[in-house]
Amino acid sequence: MTEPAAPERITGAQALIRSLEYENVDAMFGYPGGCILPAYDPLMDSPIRHVLVRHEQGAGHAAEGYAHVSGKPGVAMVTSGPAATNLVTPLMDAYMDSIPMVAITGQVPTAAIGSDAFQECDTVGITRSCTKHNELVMSADEIPMAIRQAFHIATTGRPGPTLVDIPKDALTGEMTWHWPTDEEVFDSLPGYRPNTKGHPRMIKEAARLILASERPVVYAGGGILKARAAEALRELVELIDGHVVTTLMARGAFPDDHPNCLGMPGMHGNATAVTAMQQSDLLITLGARFDDRITGKVDAFAPDAKIIHVDIDPAEQGKVRRPDVPIVGDAKYVITEIIREIRDLLQGGTRQADTSAWKSQVSGWQEQFPMTYERSAPGDLLKPQFCIEQLNERAPKGTIVTSGVGQHQMYTSQYWKFNDPYTWVNSGGLGTMGFSLPAAIGAKAAMPDRTVWAIDGDGCFQMTATELVTATLEKLPIKVALLNNNFLGMVRQWQEMFYDERYSEVFLDSSNVPNFVMMAESMGCIGILVESPEEVGPAIEKANSINDRTVVIEFRTDATEGVFPMVPAGASNSDLILHPTQQDRAEALKPVPESVDIKLKDGH
Repeated sequence: MTEPAAPERITGAQALIRSLEYENVDAMFGYPGGCILPAYDPLMDSPIRHVLVRHEQGAGHAAEGYAHVSGKPGVAMVTSGPAATNLVTPLMDAYMDSIPMVAITGQVPTAAIGSDAFQECDTVGITRSCTKHNELVMSADEIPMAIRQAFHIATTGRPGPTLVDIPKDALTGEMTWHWPTDEEVFDSLPGYRPNTKGHPRMIKEAARLILASERPVVYAGGGILKARAAEALRELVELIDGHVVTTLMARGAFPDDHPNCLGMPGMHGNATAVTAMQQSDLLITLGARFDDRITGKVDAFAPDAKIIHVDIDPAEQGKVRRPDVPIVGDAKYVITEIIREIRDLLQGGTRQADTSAWKSQVSGWQEQFPMTYERSAPGDLLKPQFCIEQLNERAPKGTIVTSGVGQHQMYTSQYWKFNDPYTWVNSGGLGTMGFSLPAAIGAKAAMPDRTVWAIDGDGCFQMTATELVTATLEKLPIKVALLNNNFLGMVRQWQEMFYDERYSEVFLDSSNVPNFVMMAESMGCIGILVESPEEVGPAIEKANSINDRTVVIEFRTDATEGVFPMVPAGASNSDLILHPTQQDRAEALKPVPESVDIKLKDGH
């Protein structure tokens, strides 16, 4: 008879790294320091790849980029105090955009907690409002369960960030190794039971409303991607032959080249997407949260529409708009069940309402109000929209695009054709400048064989540009399209439109400071300057052909260019401001009063 193996005694630091290995972590992003230092020693013997960033905020955004494209939780590990507080921005970013992420922070030894020790801060208290779950572990024995809980909570229900704060003596202390079972994890979280199924009666009612609708619009949000529901979404749209809008967080969830796709709605959405939502009689809301950038003035949003709202987070039901059919559940599961119910109704003799007049109306809007901009005159600065179009046309299949926040973000969503899910990475809810570059590094770490373009503005780029060193030294060659207009472009646009052209603190100087090409080359990258339209295509082709180094192309763009269409903050979506060349036709987007409609039908 074999003697049972003796219990294995290891340090808390070894237990932490082993726990990450058991959670199938293959890459993590971080920056060492005193209190987390014990964890960096066993990491040397681990197969987990550690990407050494140049700022802890970069670690968090890189973890987000990794999670966006892989679907796996991104992991960031930093030390205590200022390192932990530098993670707050990416944690909040991940929280608002429902990105699965696990943060591990060092903490001062347990005996020193509360004494204002060197590099001590109340990490759990500080991050409570920007994580799904956080925990301060007080001994080595607690580490495996804390890690299992963190990964479980980050990836189930509505995804989001979690944090485990570990004192230094918990990392250096010894424990008896035990990997918690699924049952033990489940029992340790008695209040955490995400509902994924959806209520059968509500699903039946949703199917009935969909077939009865004459002006339906599928309002697809980022939850479609989180639920891996892109195929189910397409099946539903094609079954009912309806139109679909994809929010900023859902770009690529439904292909832009599909005839039923209307593109992005919202403050800078295209005219057809915004107006179709506004005049619909049914919004089939799937994994979206009625964000203020989508609704505009809430009281005036889609006034005639009934609402089906599918969301895995019950807190979203009725938070902004009261739904007629609320369904709490996983988007993929619920959409599949709605499809089944629709098919049953059709087979039982129920007929779908006639949507031909609506389709004709939508088609007319698309024809009259395409996305447009005025081309550069000879000798003028580049139009940013043109640069995006050229990048898109020349992008290798499967290219992943990340963006910062501002005009370049909107131009990218408007002019890049997203036909595949998980190819668009941006900061939606929090709107974090500096997001693009580290997120691109994380995306490249997750998908090393894919081309990754980071599209950035000069304001955003300067916030995290030091991460170019990370891309170089970690051999994660990305490509950066820097749209340099020497301004904080979106702020400038608002000051022009709403502050009588009083441009306060938005000019970033045009004296070639910094010299972005030299800056890129000093960090081991290739720098290219583009100033004329005929140079754009060849520069992009050159960048796409270089795969062993990061390439930064600086496009000198026109600062006077604005993002249109635009719904002013707090205004109704019916008050959409079009491009100046289309504004004189804006009345064509207004709903026809019912009385006028009746007269026209009577021939009077």
